Amino acid sequence: MGRITPIVLTIAVALSGCKAKEAYEQAKIASDLAKSGSTTKLLKEASEDKYDAPQDGKLTEAQVQMYLKVRDHEKAIAQVAKQQLQAHGEAVKKAGDQSLAGVVEGFKGLGSVADFLTADIRAAKDLGFNTAEYQWVKGQILAASTAEMTTKMGEAMNAQMDASYQQMKKAYDEAKDDQTKSMYKQTLDSFEQQKKDAVANKSQEDPGLSYNRQLLSKHENALNAFANEMAKFEDKPGDAQKSIDEFSKSVDKAKADAAATKTQQ
Repeated sequence: MGRITPIVLTIAVALSGCKAKEAYEQAKIASDLAKSGSTTKLLKEASEDKYDAPQDGKLTEAQVQMYLKVRDHEKAIAQVAKQQLQAHGEAVKKAGDQSLAGVVEGFKGLGSVADFLTADIRAAKDLGFNTAEYQWVKGQILAASTAEMTTKMGEAMNAQMDASYQQMKKAYDEAKDDQTKSMYKQTLDSFEQQKKDAVANKSQEDPGLSYNRQLLSKHENALNAFANEMAKFEDKPGDAQKSIDEFSKSVDKAKADAAATKTQQ
C-alpha cells in the first residue's frame, strides 16, 4: 500500500474538518428550529427592531458587508427548513394524511414552511444584526441585482437592434423604387424611436439604484444576489448559480454575435 503524502493527508483532514463543521452547523440550526414557538418568538423580537431607511435609498459599504455575511447563514437555515419540510411530507405519506400521525406531521410541515420563509430574519438575528435594517438592505440589493439582469438583456437587444438597423439601412440605400424605400424608411424610423426610448428610460433610472449597483459590483457580480436568493429553492446545490451564469454567457454571446453581424455588413 502506497504511503500517504503529507499534503494529501492535510487536504483530507481539511475536507473532513469542513464537513464536520457543516454537519455541526446544520445540527445546530435544526435544534434551534425544533424549539417550540421559535418562529413566533423570532417574529416578536424582530417586530421590535426599527430602522429609518435613507431617503436616497443608497446602501453603505458596511451594509453590503452585512448582507454578504448574513446571506450564507440565511441560505443554510433555508436548506435545513426545506429538508425538514420534505421529511414531514414523507412522514405524512407513510402515516396517511387522514391519520392522527399524518395530521401532526402536516402541522409540523407548516412550521417548516414558516421557518423557511423567515430564514432571512433568523439569520440576521443569529448574527446580531438589526433585522429591520437587514430586510431593507436585502431588498435594495435584490432590486440592484434584478436591474443588472434587465440591463444585460437590454444591452443584448440594443446590439441586435443596431445590427438589424445597419442591415435595413443598407437595404434602404440599395432600394430602386420609392415604395420600397418608404417601407424601409418606416422601419428605420421605428428603430430610431426605440433607441431614443431606451436612452430616455436609462436616464430616468433611480440614482440610488444606480449607486447600489456600482457598490455591489465592487464585491461580486451584481447578478449573484438574485442567484443566491433562488438558491434557497433549488434541489441540487449550485443549480441557481449555474442558470445565472448560463444566462450571462448567453447574453454576452448574443451581443458578440450582433456586433459581428454589424461588422460584416
